Amino acid sequence: MSTPVVILVEPQLAENIGMTARAMANFGLSELRLVAPKNGWPKKGVREAASGATHVLDGAKVYATVPEAIADLQYLLATTARERGQMKRVMDPEAAMAGSAERIGRGERVGLMFGRERVGLSNDEVSLADAIVTFPVTDEFPSLNLAQAVLLMGYAWRRAAGLATLRFAGEMLSPPATREALLSLFASLEATLAGAGFYPPEKREIIARNMRDMLHRMAMTEQDVRTFRGALRALNRRGKADEA
Repeated sequence: MSTPVVILVEPQLAENIGMTARAMANFGLSELRLVAPKNGWPKKGVREAASGATHVLDGAKVYATVPEAIADLQYLLATTARERGQMKRVMDPEAAMAGSAERIGRGERVGLMFGRERVGLSNDEVSLADAIVTFPVTDEFPSLNLAQAVLLMGYAWRRAAGLATLRFAGEMLSPPATREALLSLFASLEATLAGAGFYPPEKREIIARNMRDMLHRMAMTEQDVRTFRGALRALNRRGKADEA
């Protein structure tokens, strides 16, 4: 599947470009375009800041102007933290990437344009975009680092494209315990507790039912039951040894 193009306008710091490449690689974005990077390209230290995402840097293209960098795109989004007074649709990353995924699915080329570290995009540059993307940050501190903005857009893209599957699952590998295993555990637990004098005679049935309910809420797996029963056996052995 094709992915959005990331366009950085006049980026200055090697660290920011490198971290942008890293953020892109995190979420499967690979096409990076640089418009008139300050102090030339490539920059010293940029590869170290990329933390291994050098394939993004190796494929980066440099353009002299924004119109040249966006010439082959059918749809362009401009990111900004400031209201620009322009009659454009304003979206959050999720809505913007949902629409972008649909367009890319139709074969269109989509670009995400990010501005300078200190001042962002100019009004004229924003005017070249089809829509504005802004982030739901606080009014007290709305500024984002360049790579942070790219990271948020990359994350929203991956979700919109249906690619946001977790790399590993946290579920237990053991299947849920069978009713037979649970009933056996209840019997062992209640016998152990009775042998230890845990139950007041008049409340044994009530306490036993409450403990069964507690164990049911745990949604125990087969491994849970085996572990629990192993602990009970160890306690019983220790009790018999103490009696001897």
